[in-house]
Amino acid sequence: MSYPRIIQGGMGIGVSDWRLAGAVGSAGGLGVVSGVALDSMLARRLQDGDHDGQLRQALVHFPVPEIAEKVLSRYFIHGGRPADRPYRLVPRLSLEPSLDRLRLAVVAAFAEVHLARQAARGARVGINFLEKVQLATPAAAYGALLAGVDVVLVGAGIPARFPALLDDLSQHRKVEFPIDVSGAGQNRHMLSFDPVAVLGRAIAAVARPLFLAIVSSNTLATYLARDSETRPDGFVVEGEIAGGHNAPPRGVLQLDVTGDPVYGPRDITDTAQFVELGLPFWLAGGYSQPDRVAAACAAGASGVQVGTLFALSRDSNLDEALRSQLLVTLREGDPQVRTDSRASPTGFPFKVAQLPGTLSDRDVYEGRARICDLSYLRIPYTKPDGTIGYRCPAEPVNAYLRKGGEAVETVGRICLCNALMSAVGLGQRRHDGEVEPPISTLGADLDGARELLKRHPDGWGAADVIAYLSA
Repeated sequence: MSYPRIIQGGMGIGVSDWRLAGAVGSAGGLGVVSGVALDSMLARRLQDGDHDGQLRQALVHFPVPEIAEKVLSRYFIHGGRPADRPYRLVPRLSLEPSLDRLRLAVVAAFAEVHLARQAARGARVGINFLEKVQLATPAAAYGALLAGVDVVLVGAGIPARFPALLDDLSQHRKVEFPIDVSGAGQNRHMLSFDPVAVLGRAIAAVARPLFLAIVSSNTLATYLARDSETRPDGFVVEGEIAGGHNAPPRGVLQLDVTGDPVYGPRDITDTAQFVELGLPFWLAGGYSQPDRVAAACAAGASGVQVGTLFALSRDSNLDEALRSQLLVTLREGDPQVRTDSRASPTGFPFKVAQLPGTLSDRDVYEGRARICDLSYLRIPYTKPDGTIGYRCPAEPVNAYLRKGGEAVETVGRICLCNALMSAVGLGQRRHDGEVEPPISTLGADLDGARELLKRHPDGWGAADVIAYLSA
């Protein structure tokens, strides 16, 4: 196949939704939907009334209609929920999910990819997963495959299990997906997923998508590439200035005066070594200008992955008030973007744009009551009696401590699940009337965004980004 020069980053929870992926694809790039929390996204959009009917139209095409109809009957509210009513939550992830929970995840991923493919007008589309969100992955990946996704991208961890997973799911074979459980020692824990049991019938095999591993070191890339069972079809090589989650610095963690991790020479990847691996690769983080794209290709890359320029475009699903605030800040000066070593419950550094009214604001953070009701970043752990529990360092501190967690792990943690939902206008309304505050993540390289703002003072679209970077 011919490889796209520009890959759009799979961002946040729903920032890179089907509309953005479709717009990027139709403009000549690889559009990518975020695969995180698609089940909650679908449930909340349906509860808001699905006013344009796009989701219901997508579900008509699900291969087992009665499964999609059951999801609709459970979550769809004609005319939308009252503004003062909280969203109905979806069941939490676990090692032993119910059949309905699995089906919701499959249907949600199918709908998002189906709509993206329609909007892309025949161009390829991809889906991005976080390796850390393991309990959600098999069902969501299967739903994406049913919809004909072309590329699967995975970062925030070591995605060694994904080539085999995609092989099996494309043939509708039952999979046993390994899950990391804290305190399990040598005991292995597996998440079972049986496509035939989930659909209730056998269907014809589907196309196996390409798999791109998102990595931040030559060592990890070499490890993945050396064995046919773990070898991806290509790499996205992400530097530490990229938005979202970043790999921790290598060696002993050192922090600067703001509390951000300090990266050094060991964290710089050697592009020549990626060329030697013989697999296509794209560079990410700091490639927001045409000359940087050209330099990446001259160094042997197939192209670049870009996030911030697309996140700020009018085609992204970022809440309009938040986008306007970011663009005003960009127009008036330099937005501060921290690499916060404490924000993410995953323990990975996370880029946080410093904006009033968001969880980067200390007063907003302190004023939010800690709650863990979406739970995508919960970590399975072994209880003293040998059973499995679930905990998150962003949950209420007392609850985390009761589950054997350490108090130091809770300091500065942000509930990214709820905050990122709010960033796309789907924040939960609490019983006291407060709506969950958002958080915004951007890359540290804003030079391309400044240039686009000069060229398009009223904002830009995804096609403008592709045209600019391809100049």
